[in-house]
Amino acid sequence: MDNIDLHNDLIIRDYQEEDYDEIVKFWHLTDMVNPERGVTIDTIKRTLELGGKLLVMESKSARQICGTSWMTYDGRRIFLHHFGILPECQGKGFSKILLKESLQFVKKIDSQVKLEVHSTNLKAINLYKKFGFKHLGEYNVYIIRDASNL
Repeated sequence: MDNIDLHNDLIIRDYQEEDYDEIVKFWHLTDMVNPERGVTIDTIKRTLELGGKLLVMESKSARQICGTSWMTYDGRRIFLHHFGILPECQGKGFSKILLKESLQFVKKIDSQVKLEVHSTNLKAINLYKKFGFKHLGEYNVYIIRDASNL
C-alpha cells in the first residue's frame, strides 16, 4: 500500500455479508474484537434490519479494508462503535473521512449520536471533539453480557 495515493484510492461503502470474515480480521488487528461482545454475522444483520449501518472503508486497488464504522439505532439515538482505522493507515486523515461519512448517516436519520472511547485513546478523543462530540461528565458504563444468568 506504500505506493498508492490512498486518498484517491479509498471508497466507503455499505457492509455486505461476504465482508464478515475480513471485517473480523480487521477488528482483531485494531483490538476491537472481544468474544464477550457477541458480535456475529447475525448480530450485524439484526442491527442493520433495525435501521443501523455498517460502513466499510476500503482501498480499491489493494482490495483491503482500511476502516469500519458500525452504527446501531435504537429509535432514539445512534450508537457509534467499532470505529477504527487499520494501524498502518492511521495518521493519514482516514478517520476524518470515515467520521464525516458516518455523521452524514446520523444527519439523515436526524438523531443524537453517542459513543464510548477508552480514556487513554487520546487520538480518538481529540478526533471526536473536533467533530463536536461532548463528554457526558462522570458517567460510568455498566453492562450485563450474559442475560442467561438473570
